[in-house]
Amino acid sequence: MAAESRFFNRELSWLEFDQRVLDEARDPTIPLLERLKFLAITSSNLDEFTMVRVGSLQLLLAEGESRPDPNGLTTTEQLRAIGERMHSFADEQYRVYLSELEPALAQAGMRRVQPQELNDRQRKHVLALFEQEIFPVLTPMAVAVVLDSATSDLAPEASANETRAAKKRATKKKVAPLAAPTIPVLTRTDGATSVTDAPVFFPSADTPSFPPLINQSLSLCVRLAPSAGSLVPRFAIVPFGRNRQRFLTLPSESGFSFILLEDVVGLFLALLFPGETIEECVPFRITRNADLELREDLAFDLLREMQEIVNARREGACVRLEVAESGSRIVREFLQSAVAVADEWVFAVPGPLDLGAFFRLTDSQGFDALRYEQWSPKPLPQVDPAESLFTTIARRDVLLYHPYESFDLVVRLIEEAADDPDVLAIKQTLYRSSAKSPIVAALKRAAQKGKYVTAVVELKARFDELRNIEWARDLERAEVQVIYGVKGLKTHAKVCLIVRREPQGITRYVHFGTGNYNEITSRIYSDVSLMTCNDDLGADATAFFNAITGYSQPQQFRKIEMAPIGLRDKLLEMIEAEAQRKKHGQKAVIMAKFNALVDERMIEALYEASQEGVKIRLNVRGICCLRPGVPGLSENITVTSVVDRFLEHARVFYFYHGGDERLFISSADWMPRNLDRRVELLVPVEDPACRTKLMAIMKTHFQDNVKAKKLLPNGTYERVKPSSSAEPCRSQEVLYRRAIDAIEQAERAALTVFEPHRAPGAEE
Repeated sequence: MAAESRFFNRELSWLEFDQRVLDEARDPTIPLLERLKFLAITSSNLDEFTMVRVGSLQLLLAEGESRPDPNGLTTTEQLRAIGERMHSFADEQYRVYLSELEPALAQAGMRRVQPQELNDRQRKHVLALFEQEIFPVLTPMAVAVVLDSATSDLAPEASANETRAAKKRATKKKVAPLAAPTIPVLTRTDGATSVTDAPVFFPSADTPSFPPLINQSLSLCVRLAPSAGSLVPRFAIVPFGRNRQRFLTLPSESGFSFILLEDVVGLFLALLFPGETIEECVPFRITRNADLELREDLAFDLLREMQEIVNARREGACVRLEVAESGSRIVREFLQSAVAVADEWVFAVPGPLDLGAFFRLTDSQGFDALRYEQWSPKPLPQVDPAESLFTTIARRDVLLYHPYESFDLVVRLIEEAADDPDVLAIKQTLYRSSAKSPIVAALKRAAQKGKYVTAVVELKARFDELRNIEWARDLERAEVQVIYGVKGLKTHAKVCLIVRREPQGITRYVHFGTGNYNEITSRIYSDVSLMTCNDDLGADATAFFNAITGYSQPQQFRKIEMAPIGLRDKLLEMIEAEAQRKKHGQKAVIMAKFNALVDERMIEALYEASQEGVKIRLNVRGICCLRPGVPGLSENITVTSVVDRFLEHARVFYFYHGGDERLFISSADWMPRNLDRRVELLVPVEDPACRTKLMAIMKTHFQDNVKAKKLLPNGTYERVKPSSSAEPCRSQEVLYRRAIDAIEQAERAALTVFEPHRAPGAEE
């Protein structure tokens, strides 16, 4: 089989994941506001993909990098294929919104009002809003335009040097050449007057007159009528900034009516440009390259360097230009030249820009019927809320599956540790937490009470750098020992170690997780938490923190494995062991659930195991570069993906191992960055009750025949079709009902225990 056909392209596979999310927005069986939420998620996903993946490929192209990817596509071919897919995807997004969701929402009482549809009362309302709240903060900025010809009587005055500078700016961009825009200019030759087309050199982003546009924020491009006696177009930019309210509520007799900010500004634009003739007003939005890397070998002050990376991201090259489809060619060319983006990365949008912003509408009050039935996280019935968690964990390991089971127990463990006088030390990794994290507050409180507290704060968590910098400074002020991750690596492991003095000696309590210490996302991300005081795992957690907070070499772990030094080898060893057992006629099974499968070595190992006959079942939420079901290569591998109301985020791995079954949770996906460039953990689950529970969870996901889709050998996905005898199984609903059943069973069991009332003073 040809090498290029062994793998799917990483970027196109990513876009296929976004397609599966968009499919949920199209599903008429899903409540309307949930469909709108899925649509908004696809837009936000595409923004990040454009900033990071497209930006990275464009940089590679500019640097002359043309090596093919594992699928055999060169950088140029990848960008071409991605661009085509993104354009078709954007077309489908707006078909879904304009043809399906917006009309259905209006019928349900949530209506977007166009400016021409405003009644007198609504028009007075938005005029008052504009005058009082919008007009005072907007700052229109005029932008100069330079003509190539200085001979025109009607051209603006421009020196030869200015003209040459404009030409230089227009030609130095590392993008595909643009057709030179032209405008009609009145000229005189030998006393005769004629109209000719003159090339226009529009300003570029590095021109002082062009405003510095904020990444992914909305702006208006206003084209004004030429000055008296001139045909030269005049432009102004009206940037909105990040914090402007996009959806303005309108007075309405029934339901909820709103108008978009850009429509209001366009309606009263004459107040911003008094005395001017406004020829058109076009909303637009740019996406900048955010794939900026830190040279840690040159970074003396990591905190300061990360701040500079964040600042540099605000000025990154434009990767994509989105502009309202209604805009004229001259406006589009003006903007395209200004931000220096090639034709294929200009997206003419037929509806409201930035559909990701519509996520805010999904929380609108009074529309509960348009949402999912509320599924609130449930307490774990085996845990007595009146009993110390240290007592509970000392008796048995605790395994939680969020968001079906509440993340509050994890928060409670750390808060209890902060206030317990017998706790001597707390050590914890922090990658992405909430803005007002109770865990961060507990760590500060613990330090202020004299406990030894260490926080490994990963400053390099993309798009959360600023928040992490603030945490780091805040924790340092509270006298927490803060470590800014590991040089050259991202610390992505999820672990908290609590050292407690007890009558029998020092005991180490550990929390391992597959997701972040974030109580907000824990309500929408599915993740596994394991709480234990197992001696071996406690010793391993201690060795882990010693390795990443000091200069010591990582020690040999007893139970866990850590990337980048041993995790990959452990997984390859386990896959190879299954292949060898099958080769010798034994039963061999591999099951894995994770977010992404990209790593070539891991995929090749799975291919080899499949060829030996090992049955391999993979549940991959997002990117999957493995091609399943190919005869002679991967016919024993099936890949499914579940997209539902919760984001599948847990990483769980199972190996039959000759009947001595091995079960692991991990923070790592099977991607080169996780296995080679991040600090990650692979943790065995050995407690019998926890293993039984985790295996039941795994099997439930693989039984899904309602929300699961199967990856086909050609790279497309199709809905899993249940057999005629199979009951419908929506895995997330099954797991939620199971959490409820566990509570009800515990309550029924409690009712069967009879405790008599005793007379006062009666002997026990």
